[in-house]
Amino acid sequence: MSVRCFVAVECGSAEVLKGLRDTEARLAATGADLKFVEPENFHLTLKFLGEVPEARAGEAAQAVEAVSFQPFSIKVEGVGVFPGLNKPSVVWAGITGGVADLAAVFEGLEAGLARLDFDRERRRFSPHLTICRVRSGRNRDRLAEEVAAMANMVFGSVNVDRVKLKR
Repeated sequence: MSVRCFVAVECGSAEVLKGLRDTEARLAATGADLKFVEPENFHLTLKFLGEVPEARAGEAAQAVEAVSFQPFSIKVEGVGVFPGLNKPSVVWAGITGGVADLAAVFEGLEAGLARLDFDRERRRFSPHLTICRVRSGRNRDRLAEEVAAMANMVFGSVNVDRVKLKR
């Protein structure tokens, strides 16, 4: 049996969570066709592993636990989209502080998981918190206007003292 796995930093800041919920309300008001992340599921994905056999998931969890780092803080700031405003598929909150520390944790994860024959990430590391996915082009212009209006929004900080394999 296999399980869908990824390595994440959980968003434990009440201030940031409130800001993300408020942002969801503003985005919903645009009438765009959006699928929101449930507030209890907000996280920052460091590495997506995909469908992994149960035994390999246990190995991956051990590799994740073996990554050591000093606790640090990340700053959550700004709203944007992937891949771009013309045809957005994901609306996200950006990470502007603690990025170098986060990248070092990511590199440690990559090295530890590569030793277990997990593929290295091909895309550039771009830390963010997913707010929602865009399901269609309905009201895309209104969505783009609202995202642009929140480009400099400051959500707050999240303390990072551990990473976790999520299943």
